[in-house]
Amino acid sequence: MTVWICKACGVERDDTDAPPLTCPICLDERQYVPKTGQEWLSLDELRSAGTRVNIAELEPGLFGITSTPAVGIGQTALLVTTPAGNLLWDPTGYIDDEGARRVRELGGVAAIIASHPHMYGVQVEWSRAFDDAPVYVAEVDRDWVQRESDGIRSITDAAQVLPGVTVHRIGGHFAGSLVAHWPAGADGRGVLLAGDAIFPGPDGRTVSFLRSYPNRLPLSAAVVDRLARSVEPLAFDRLYNNFASVVERDAKAVVRGSADRYMAWVRGDFDHLT
Repeated sequence: MTVWICKACGVERDDTDAPPLTCPICLDERQYVPKTGQEWLSLDELRSAGTRVNIAELEPGLFGITSTPAVGIGQTALLVTTPAGNLLWDPTGYIDDEGARRVRELGGVAAIIASHPHMYGVQVEWSRAFDDAPVYVAEVDRDWVQRESDGIRSITDAAQVLPGVTVHRIGGHFAGSLVAHWPAGADGRGVLLAGDAIFPGPDGRTVSFLRSYPNRLPLSAAVVDRLARSVEPLAFDRLYNNFASVVERDAKAVVRGSADRYMAWVRGDFDHLT
């Protein structure tokens, strides 16, 4: 029996002798099946090819985890370290013994959460490597889980997954899109881990919001306003997405200002400029 991993999105599937025919996540309008067609990988194949885990400190208490070569979408998993245990956010589509050992040196993993289904990666494999750490998913996105485990638990709207770390459902990109709030981050000014729900621009001073990033599908002004309002009660000065892009300072104000700009464009306020 093999744990199959979609080559395009990096999400694991249930153990089977033969690879699945299709990946539902890639067939959805928010993702895509490559022109070359559906292809599958396995952890053994990736390990034999020399794939390795990379870990880098992003700021005190926060580490980015990637793989070389990148697997699937190639997200940067974020490891939030706290005295009460560590959160693995947006797990990668690859894990090996050496990577697990290095994470264990940082305190291991007490909880695993993906911001949305594109980021599920090999979340069950990560869980098994760390004493079956619980894997949390948004209840409204539960049907997107492609590999079942007794350790999967549902989040409805908000939950404290570790002392000092809370998770909030804000929707948008997916109905169950989650953000994680880490008040101790950024030297106590607060950090928001936003996945794809709120996405920093290349200058680090703006963010944007989309239903589909590869297919450039927009969200409505009403939804974007809701997203911005949903994070206003949270105290944060810094924001990371799922590729370690960051808004270093004044992130809450950047979210509100960028949301207002987005809303004005999709309302047609600036049509005279086009």
